[in-house]
Amino acid sequence: YEYMERAKAKLIIVIPLTLALIILLLYLHFRNFMEVAIIVISLPFALIGGFWLVYLLDYQLSVAVGVGFIALAGVAAEFGVIMLLYLDQAVKQHQAEGRINSWIDLKAAIIEGAVLRVRPKMMTVAVIIAGLLPIMLSHGTGSEVMQRIAAPMIGGMVTAPLLSLLVIPALYAL
Repeated sequence: YEYMERAKAKLIIVIPLTLALIILLLYLHFRNFMEVAIIVISLPFALIGGFWLVYLLDYQLSVAVGVGFIALAGVAAEFGVIMLLYLDQAVKQHQAEGRINSWIDLKAAIIEGAVLRVRPKMMTVAVIIAGLLPIMLSHGTGSEVMQRIAAPMIGGMVTAPLLSLLVIPALYAL
C-alpha cells in the first residue's frame, strides 16, 4: 500500500511533466503555437478510447494504467505531428503551384494531405493492436499489471487515429 501511495505521488508529478515536455518538444519542432495547440487540444480526445476500455474492463486507475496513458499520449502526439507535417507539406505544395485561390482550394489541399496518411496510420494501428493483444489475453505471472498498461493503448488505438484523420485536418483548416 505504501509503495502504491509513493507511486501515485510520483505520477502526479510525472504526468504533467510529461505533458509539459511534449508541449516543449512540439513547440521546438513547429515554432508555431497554433500547431502545438491543435495537437494539445486533440490529446484528451485521443485518450477517450483508453478511458472507455479501462472503464469497460473495470480496471481501477493505477500506476500501470497511468503508464499506459502516458504511452498513449506519446503515440497520439506522434500521430498529430505527422498529420500536421503532411498537411503543411500539401498546403505549401499547392501554394507553390498557385493552386490555392479560395477556401475550396485550401480544403482540397488539406484533404490531399490527410489522405496520404490513411494507409500508414492504419498499418501503425494494426501493428500496435496486434502487438498488445497477446498481452491483454495472457494469464501468466504479472499479466494483471501488463494488461493494465496495454488496455489504455488498445482503447486509444480506436479513437486516436480517427481523431488525427478527421479532427486535426478540420482544426488545421480553421
